[in-house]
Amino acid sequence: MMKTDRMAAMQNFVRQLNTTISAVSLYSSGHRQVRNLGDSILSNLEKAFGDKAELSLVVIDGELVADGIPLGESLHLARFTQTLASRGIGHIRIIRGVDQSEILSMVESLSRQNTGCEILSTANIRYGKVEVRFSRGGKSEPACDQPNSATPPTVDSEDVSKYTEICEEIRKHKRLKVTGILEIVRGFVAAVRYEANPLMALAPLRATDEYTFIHSMNICILNLAQAMALGIEGPLLHDVGVAALLHDVGKFFVPLEVLNKPGRLDEAEWKIIRRHPLKGAQYLLGTPGVPHLAVITAFEHHMRYDFTGYPEITGQWQQNLCSQMTTVSDIFDAMRTKRPYEEAMEMDKISQRMLELAGTALHPALTGNLLKILSGFTEIQLDKD
Repeated sequence: MMKTDRMAAMQNFVRQLNTTISAVSLYSSGHRQVRNLGDSILSNLEKAFGDKAELSLVVIDGELVADGIPLGESLHLARFTQTLASRGIGHIRIIRGVDQSEILSMVESLSRQNTGCEILSTANIRYGKVEVRFSRGGKSEPACDQPNSATPPTVDSEDVSKYTEICEEIRKHKRLKVTGILEIVRGFVAAVRYEANPLMALAPLRATDEYTFIHSMNICILNLAQAMALGIEGPLLHDVGVAALLHDVGKFFVPLEVLNKPGRLDEAEWKIIRRHPLKGAQYLLGTPGVPHLAVITAFEHHMRYDFTGYPEITGQWQQNLCSQMTTVSDIFDAMRTKRPYEEAMEMDKISQRMLELAGTALHPALTGNLLKILSGFTEIQLDKD
């Protein structure tokens, strides 16, 4: 077994890599802050080497393994694994003697938005693949870095089942599977990029009892489309997706007889419903590896742009942009979805109603942004400031 201190050093190494990758997207690799982070990476790397001459990092079934030992689950580990997967990297070998320039070269390569750029090995950092595909003739061939155009990314029943299973575990007060959530979001990012119209990526609602699950998945897709249109990319884009997918997690702590009541709620039931943002934020706050943005969004998503929603807050409060995007997506998806007690609305009526709400319940600029994305509007006149 890997010693505890060496395991911790390896986990810290990956955590600091992620931090430095994010920093390079803001600063150049020569910036003092980036170089300081590079020094911290080397310090942890030296501890991680222990008495060995090299370290081996391998991605196996979506899990990061160091020298044959799984490093466990955390947001940083999952994000680093995701970064490697996007680059077609399955194996990294780091040899003792690696210097800061090589570390920063790796960081800069992994931070690039263009995943088609080749990442070159250095004297002490070697990249490779671990999976081999076989052709029909029996000959081995390398796995292709490019997605298979015959199987475009989509939101399908497997995604629904996976997310439903995660949510049922939450309902039982079990630990959230953060890596499973990241895997779903990664697929949604690919689906939104592939489809010219995000509406084509939305999950179909096949049964009434799936509404709670499908609705959150659709909010995730709509938020990703909004964020991409605003130029948000990289780790922050995935955090937006995670926050959207988990925004309604507090509802899993609401009694089913209240949550699924077909008629109008009484005052006591309404009070229970109004507590779900706080319940969700508390659950996520106590879950290791969940982005802080998800906690904020779970708490704020029903506040409304003019703060007439809930929870009620006092004093000056600045609502997070992701929470406001979630409110816009939430109202749009509710209006376009047919439910037992309410018919779906046509797109022109949805647009009209959302524009009426812009400036009160909804952020006006974000409302216009989503409608432009979905309807191809070249210009939207907003009457409210």
